[in-house]
Amino acid sequence: MSDNVQREHWSSRTTFLLAITGASVGLGNLWRFPYIAGENGGGAFVLLYLVFILVIGIPLIMAELALGTKSGSNPVTTIKNICNEQQTGQYWQFIGWFSILAPLLATTFYSVIAGWSLYYLIKSLAFAFIGLNAEQAGVIFDALLASPVFMVLLHTIYLGAVIIVVGKGIRTGIEMVTKIMMPMLLVLLILLAIYANLAGDAAASWRFLFYPDFSALTGQAILMALGQALFSVSVGTGAILTYGSYVSTRISIPKAAWTIGLVDTATALLAGLAIFPILFAANMQPAEGPGLMFVTLPIALGNMPGGALLSILFFLLLFLAAFTSSLAMLEPFVSWLTENRGVKRFSAAFSTGFFVWLVGLTTVFSFNLLQDFKPLNWLPLFEGRTVFSIIDFLVSNLMLPINALMIALFAGWALNRHFMLARIDLNQQYSQHIWIYTTRYLAPAALAAVFFFNL
Repeated sequence: MSDNVQREHWSSRTTFLLAITGASVGLGNLWRFPYIAGENGGGAFVLLYLVFILVIGIPLIMAELALGTKSGSNPVTTIKNICNEQQTGQYWQFIGWFSILAPLLATTFYSVIAGWSLYYLIKSLAFAFIGLNAEQAGVIFDALLASPVFMVLLHTIYLGAVIIVVGKGIRTGIEMVTKIMMPMLLVLLILLAIYANLAGDAAASWRFLFYPDFSALTGQAILMALGQALFSVSVGTGAILTYGSYVSTRISIPKAAWTIGLVDTATALLAGLAIFPILFAANMQPAEGPGLMFVTLPIALGNMPGGALLSILFFLLLFLAAFTSSLAMLEPFVSWLTENRGVKRFSAAFSTGFFVWLVGLTTVFSFNLLQDFKPLNWLPLFEGRTVFSIIDFLVSNLMLPINALMIALFAGWALNRHFMLARIDLNQQYSQHIWIYTTRYLAPAALAAVFFFNL
């Protein structure tokens, strides 16, 4: 770490928990979870998702928090120092590099998709969804994708706001914004879920989400539930390692891990309870795929009582969730630049953001100008993929699963178990045995299955 760097810390345990849950709660909960649950039979998928969060997700959060709070530095330096201290192989340092590079690359397309939430929020404020039909909803979405200039503008505005907040630092930037946005997000989500259940078809949505029909499950659905559970809690994304390093006082790692897991899970379930009653009331099917949020839902919202206000609140919620996650995705690389390269905070945020913006243009153009450009068509793994889908596949299907797998193996096998148990501070012996068994065996096997399934 550069001698000129004065490292900041969270002002309290509460603000740390708000920030780390804000990092976990994002488009994966509000956009991806509802449509994947819809495509895979609902209740049985949801039950498996909950089991995987409990059995695998939370123990891995504990492991990553234990590593992140150890050295008080960015992921690269943290893993390097632990490797040196515990005399492990130096190849484990790839965990640190993956933890700053994977979220950096992910932000290049995440920012573009998040910009859509900003666009739909603006459309909601203009009451554009009132009385909307399927054809009109398709026209709105297609017009957005067909306009590279407007998509670049949204990408720029959204990313610019993220850069400013990250550039201001931990206390006056990320913490201040998260303390406002996270309570707003949770209140909005609860209000929307209550309203949707009162005005929509609550019985059908509860039956769909919580009545398991195991005949609807396939091997693919099981692996998708596992993948959604592991990555919705930000395991392997660098967020937990980075945000954990800004904790200045001793925290209860088990309590923090349970808080992250439960809030993240509750958010996903509330998202389902806010969306499915509206869809069922409008006689629409939940298995609408990725277009659920930006094509199907606006139709349902626009034809409900109070749909104008409901649309505004919903897309504001989507924007808040995306924004808090984006802060955590940019921060790992920025912290590395400031601490290992001595770059001033705002300059590090700006240069990192500019790289993200530049690469993000390829995502924008993949939906219009470059939609027929398939640069790696000669490779079977990337055949038929645009630049956007190549980066998405590289991050989501390769880098993140590999990094999460390495973290599980590092914590479970490479490091002395007494070192890890002392860091995690599990009081009960049976809890220690469960954590060891999960981290050593269950988590690696599950992550390896997800990884090979995604190839």
